[in-house]
Amino acid sequence: MEGIVERYFRRHIPIAPLAVFRVIFGGIMLVSIVRFALNGWIYELYVQPDYFFSFYGFEWVQPLGEPGMYLLFLVMGLSALFIMLGWHYRVASVLFFLTFTYVELIDKTNYLNHYYFVSIISFLLILVPANRYFSLDLLRKPGLRAEYVPAWTINIFKLQLGLVYFFAGTAKLNADWLLNAMPLRIWLPANADLALIGPLLEYPATAYLFSWAGAFYDLSLVFFLLYKPTRRYAYAAVVVFHLMTAALFQIGMFPYIMILCTLIYFSAEFHEQIIEKTGDLWRRISFVKRGKIVAGESPAGTKTFNYRPTVASVLTAVLVIHFVLQLLLPLRFALYPGNLFWTEQGYRFSWRVMLMEKAGNTTFNVRNPETGDRWQVSNYQYLTPNQEKMMSTQPDMILQFAHYLEEQYQKEGMDDLQITAESYVTLNGRRSTLMIDPEVDLTEVEQGFHHKDWILPFPENQQSWFGSHRK
Repeated sequence: MEGIVERYFRRHIPIAPLAVFRVIFGGIMLVSIVRFALNGWIYELYVQPDYFFSFYGFEWVQPLGEPGMYLLFLVMGLSALFIMLGWHYRVASVLFFLTFTYVELIDKTNYLNHYYFVSIISFLLILVPANRYFSLDLLRKPGLRAEYVPAWTINIFKLQLGLVYFFAGTAKLNADWLLNAMPLRIWLPANADLALIGPLLEYPATAYLFSWAGAFYDLSLVFFLLYKPTRRYAYAAVVVFHLMTAALFQIGMFPYIMILCTLIYFSAEFHEQIIEKTGDLWRRISFVKRGKIVAGESPAGTKTFNYRPTVASVLTAVLVIHFVLQLLLPLRFALYPGNLFWTEQGYRFSWRVMLMEKAGNTTFNVRNPETGDRWQVSNYQYLTPNQEKMMSTQPDMILQFAHYLEEQYQKEGMDDLQITAESYVTLNGRRSTLMIDPEVDLTEVEQGFHHKDWILPFPENQQSWFGSHRK
């Protein structure tokens, strides 16, 4: 154990991979933010809606109005640029983490695994000296330069990426994915018009091949990346896999984020070559000396960065807590009964990427006990089409919206109303089935992390009707 700690955490190794990772992360975040703004998504997602589905415990995180949201994204974009350049890096990394995570917490309708991943990586970047090499900060303070850093400052990113791949792989070890090739049997035929491979995507055998290959890829990739003789082949698989998912599915920047961030597994010599190839200008700016960096103990004449003992102790505690949470959060679903994909209790923040096709329609019925009046809610009067779509299949959002409706009616002078939900949902090609007990008054149900016993049991024995007529 002592040898592992010494090798991966205590010893000093070249800083080049950390510097390149900083540049790559900052650059792709800047591109993502510009793309987000140019597509009009700031207004569409954070200004236009009248209601936002807050995360439980973060109800205080609210949009800042139209000028405030545009200003928030401007600060976020500038922070990403400064991270990339290594200019006032410490302030920039803190600002980026706070602004990005704030936006992420405004509305769970927009939750994506890679948003969560970005928040985590930006948090870890706050803790490391990624600006002490290949950085504009060295123009301000040349004394910041360091060529060797503690191994943990680089290995925490490898570990975080490894956890993402590992949990994404274990999540695929379920009957729908392996035995039914779901939801790929639904998604792949939609791309049948693609050149060359399109017709093949209509066959169930292709969906099974993709399902099993995807599970093997996620579960084994990190081991092949860590082993030097197989690293280049493993990275080639990363590029092919993510470019293929980008072509087949509309998942935004996630494939490119993973392709570029996975470069952290390559050697210091590899990253030093990247820096060298940027040319003499960047070499002068970053005070990088010619010649390769050799991994191992720092040779005489090079500058090594060390944290002060008190800072090192605090960072150790922070990282231990962080990675314990990273191990436990994806497993919390085991605390709840029922089918995870059906109840979604413990689903978010667990690296379950593209594992289900879920669609539904939810009607809210309101009854006034005093007058006996009954009516149905027109969801579109309160929600955007995307919000209504996401809410209709996620029990916690259904409950949230019922409480919001109660508040709106109370403002109109109608108290003590009963609100129930009739929610029909289809999961991975199965027939549409009631998900919420239509007799439960949701205004009487408390929000929280406790088990939602008003979710009806998933019909485990229900056969999938999808694909029975496909070739």
